[in-house]
Amino acid sequence: MNRRGYDRRDRRGFTMPNIDYGPEPFVTDIERETLRNDNFRTALWTGNHLQLTLMSIPVGGEIGLEVHPNDDQFLRVESGFGQAMMGAEENKLNYRANVSPGYAIFVPAGTWHNLINTGNRPIKLYSIYAPPAHPRGTVHETKEEADKAHEGY
Repeated sequence: MNRRGYDRRDRRGFTMPNIDYGPEPFVTDIERETLRNDNFRTALWTGNHLQLTLMSIPVGGEIGLEVHPNDDQFLRVESGFGQAMMGAEENKLNYRANVSPGYAIFVPAGTWHNLINTGNRPIKLYSIYAPPAHPRGTVHETKEEADKAHEGY
């Protein structure tokens, strides 16, 4: 492993982070990190009150309907196209918006939400949770892996 903590390669040959850098001070090129991530979810930095994850949503895929009762969430799309849906109830996602590179999505705590990839390439985004929503060091290569892990968390 080199001094930046990169010791594995993604499908395109780029080195990928294999560690969660939090809660130590950390500076990075977030756009580059996000675009390089091919995992469904990678926790890049987890502190005591905040967490940064990178996500890659495959073509035709989705984050999946979820709610974080105590976490506000911010998502920024770096590449790809999708539809964000939110609502106060699981079966009433009345707030809908098309998103593309540069769009930010703000999800208040307790709001049901989903993001569906409607484009022809993966959506690459980063997400900030306050407080952290996933265990420190989380890496889920696929949504199925994330769903399975979520059952026990």
